[in-house]
Amino acid sequence: MRTTRFASAMLAGAAFAAIAPAAFAQDAAPAAPAAAAADDAGNAIVVTAERRQENIMSVPVSVAVMKPELLHNLQAAGADTLLSLAGRVPSLNVESTTGRIFPRFYIRGLGNIDFYLGASQPVSVIQDDVVMEHVVLKSNPAFDIAQVEVLRGPQGSLFGRNTTAGIVKFDTAQPTATWAGQASASWGSRNSVNIDAGVGGPLTSDGRVSFRLSGLYQHRDNWINNTYTGVSDDGTKPGNNVMGGFNERDVRLQLLAQPTETLSLRLSGHYRDYDGSASIFYRGSIQKGTHTVPQNLDLTNVAYDEGGNNPQAYKTKGVSLKAVQDIGSMTLTSITAYEASHGSSRGDTDGGAAANFGGAGFGESRGVLRSLNQWSQEVRLASPDAARFKWQLGGIYFDSRDYTEFDQRGYFLNAGAPGANPNNWVLLHNVNTSWAVFGQASYDLTEKLRFTAGARLSNDTKTTTLLKTADTAAGVVTFPATAARNVRLSDTQPSFDASLLYRANSDLSFFARVARGFRGPTIQGRSAVFNSPFTTANSEKNTSWEAGIKSAWLDNALTFNLTGFYYTVTDIQLNGNDSNGSGVLFNADKAVGYGAEAEVGLRPSKNLRFDIGVSVLHTEVKDPNVFAQAGSAGGVLSETVLNPVNKVGANYFAQINGNSLPNAPRFNLNLSGRYDLPLNDDFKAFVGADFNLQGYTMYVPYKTVEYTSDGNYELGAKAGFAFGRYELAVFARNLTNKRNLVGVIDTSNYRAGIYNDPRTIGVSFSGSFR
Repeated sequence: MRTTRFASAMLAGAAFAAIAPAAFAQDAAPAAPAAAAADDAGNAIVVTAERRQENIMSVPVSVAVMKPELLHNLQAAGADTLLSLAGRVPSLNVESTTGRIFPRFYIRGLGNIDFYLGASQPVSVIQDDVVMEHVVLKSNPAFDIAQVEVLRGPQGSLFGRNTTAGIVKFDTAQPTATWAGQASASWGSRNSVNIDAGVGGPLTSDGRVSFRLSGLYQHRDNWINNTYTGVSDDGTKPGNNVMGGFNERDVRLQLLAQPTETLSLRLSGHYRDYDGSASIFYRGSIQKGTHTVPQNLDLTNVAYDEGGNNPQAYKTKGVSLKAVQDIGSMTLTSITAYEASHGSSRGDTDGGAAANFGGAGFGESRGVLRSLNQWSQEVRLASPDAARFKWQLGGIYFDSRDYTEFDQRGYFLNAGAPGANPNNWVLLHNVNTSWAVFGQASYDLTEKLRFTAGARLSNDTKTTTLLKTADTAAGVVTFPATAARNVRLSDTQPSFDASLLYRANSDLSFFARVARGFRGPTIQGRSAVFNSPFTTANSEKNTSWEAGIKSAWLDNALTFNLTGFYYTVTDIQLNGNDSNGSGVLFNADKAVGYGAEAEVGLRPSKNLRFDIGVSVLHTEVKDPNVFAQAGSAGGVLSETVLNPVNKVGANYFAQINGNSLPNAPRFNLNLSGRYDLPLNDDFKAFVGADFNLQGYTMYVPYKTVEYTSDGNYELGAKAGFAFGRYELAVFARNLTNKRNLVGVIDTSNYRAGIYNDPRTIGVSFSGSFR
């Protein structure tokens, strides 16, 4: 039924565009004037932050742009294409405690530390105009990318699902009427391989049908040893090089057809096949009383008595159709998309063998996405881009349905082992539907002053049904009779934005913006595996104020952008852990955040360039009545809690009023530079480097000494030769081999940490043609 519904929607979207009357104008706008902020080649930077192609100087939104060269440098060692973006533009953070399959995004400190497979996030990820809502879909790798845009602050008027924090938008390289291609290949330590390539061109002599075939292959050998040789109750086997590796295989095919002068159709399909290791937790690596990470910490050895050496594997596929039809004075755009996924991730969640810690602390779990089906239909009608008065109207319908299984420790234990229970698993059915109508208009009050306003009405409905309870080994149901097995939450809310943009000249603009975003209610169902009721959180609303400057000086030798912001999130959704280590949802009255982000591009000469990004941030929970459970074991706190604490039975609850939001660094600094030394007209040597520094960061809602970091940094370097459009280089990622704490498990007395990748050294080759 869902397949039929999707096929009907796709055909309807294509038909709707195809029958519209005539006079074609492609989705692309006229080229932006070259006098504005430019890239390294002197071309104007064009963004689609307002669903139109516009010069970045003319967009009243705080938006950062990442180009393919930076992405290739970050990912040369086989790094996760999404997690590697952390801190690479001001106010953006990305992290995971579930491996490469579950990235969590934060913009200006707003995110969600929930590791539940059905978790909601306040940051939207959009790939080629399609919203990726489910956390697994958010992990779809970025490859053969034309541009990445990070839109900071609520984006409630125009984009896909509503968002309270911002959007990370990936635009892939598109089919072209002439032949073009690119490839970036590298090899490094631990047999780390990264190949990112794309090629395309015309399929017909008149260029009306063209294609783009893109692929990504990443591999790393297992490099982590399981040294535990004691008794394993679930049959986990020790060995050398049994964890830490991965295989990432992705392909995408796009077809672009222009059957008439008035119609453009882009059909895109992609497939992902991934297997590797879930996150590796290092139990006891976090020392009580300090947040300092020992720089001699051995990441190559763990002692896991359970978890099957943390296997993880997922397959994802999707297809979309974008139809663009010019109907005279308007352009009609239809985007129909379908995404599907399935897979599982299993891990030793305590991060070490219980026998090595006094016999206490057994733990493992597995999350299984049995099936996920997401489809969406979006329609937009827009006026011409060049008019003094511009407008857009549209609507979207979104439908996501999944069956998710959670297996707990007893399920995996060998028959006869203490605690063995084949019924220790649950099955949940999650349904999320949403609809919205939206519109935006811009009017040039004068030649230099533009006013823009948008509004949106959104409905978000979520339902979670417990289809199978976690019963005793004898099959006795112990889920509370009074607890609901079917929970439905729904809310309809308005959003809006309004802005003023003043273009003093082609190289200088000022803007001010107010925006309100809405994130729908959320259900946390995983706790049912411990026979605990679902937890829920009501909708949150973010009202944000910001103002900034965008400028280019000295014929684009110096560019400078600066934005200051202040926001208030009412009924903010927060997440913590209960005594079982299961996530729980709750609302706080509100949270506030304020800060600034700045970006500087400096080109002292034709052969030397620097890019600097910095953000400063203050976030604060404001609710004296909200508490989060702190990790403890045997009635004793496992960490040094700096908040007031209430003890209830054997559990501790910390008052988090006044605390920073988790994973919201107080500052972030990123630097990159490159120097080219011409050797002749077509041949040059070059050296480049990039550096990222992160300020004080909390990893849990309550304030501790241990579960924080302050001064995490990484240094990367690259040197080689360039000839025409080709480069051959040696590179190093995490050159100083710095050990950074990037995530924690705060339950029981595990004090388990997750750490960044060790140093990788290798060689790379890249090239392009057109």
